Amino acid sequence: MLTSLKDCTMLHNGVKMPWFGLGVYKAENGKEVVDSVKIALKNGYRSIDTATLYENEEGVGLAIKESGIAREEIFVTTKVWNTDQGYESTLAAFDLSMNKLGLDYLDLYLIHWPIKDQYIETWRACEKLYKDGRVRAIGVSNFNISHIENLMAHSEIMPMVNQVEYHPCLTQIELHEYCKNQNIQLQAWSPLMRGQLLDNGTLLQIGKKYNKSTSQVILRWDLQNEVVTIPKSTKESRIIENANIFDFKLSKEDMDQIHSLNENRRTGRNPADF
Repeated sequence: MLTSLKDCTMLHNGVKMPWFGLGVYKAENGKEVVDSVKIALKNGYRSIDTATLYENEEGVGLAIKESGIAREEIFVTTKVWNTDQGYESTLAAFDLSMNKLGLDYLDLYLIHWPIKDQYIETWRACEKLYKDGRVRAIGVSNFNISHIENLMAHSEIMPMVNQVEYHPCLTQIELHEYCKNQNIQLQAWSPLMRGQLLDNGTLLQIGKKYNKSTSQVILRWDLQNEVVTIPKSTKESRIIENANIFDFKLSKEDMDQIHSLNENRRTGRNPADF
């Protein structure tokens, strides 16, 4: 059983990645994102997930610097955006992200979306960054099985992570099984379905049983499904509450009940039609 925010999964290349972290999508660059990251780090978080698209890499980097926590203790993820895909442009985008973050190396670099006719060249650039020791792990985001299979037909290194939309209304069972079999760590974005599940009757009922909030139940469900999760919040109370999920364990019956909420319903784009 996972017992703390410092608990990690081992990626297939031997790098340890925290099971739980802070997502900073839509956190405004400057005070908002700096404060959020510093609050998270102060309260034991050791993983921060940003992206070029979020336009807050500078704030994330500043917060890490000001936190007083050793760089090697923090797992930092960013992603290459769609308009930067391609071999040379990905390398240039990575340099720009690193300058904004103010870091010497990155822990995880992801391809944000599978842009047709480009993601293979983008991945080739990721492989170079990995071989050059500039990033400790590389992965993809929003990739379906067909995207991964196509990628691997033209590549040397299997992605270490696949970050996808994942929550009780979108359980992605087939993709999850596939990733497990390929030793690719699944990671959830929008684990709380952009807040749409917080009033769900089933989840509220389960929460009462454990004296936990709906979001705590969902995030615990992620971890028990062996899915890395990165809920976003800018509020101190919520950042602390989200992480307070290591003192209980959902029963198999409750896990199954949450699984039964699946409707294959997305809040984001379907990668198949992207």
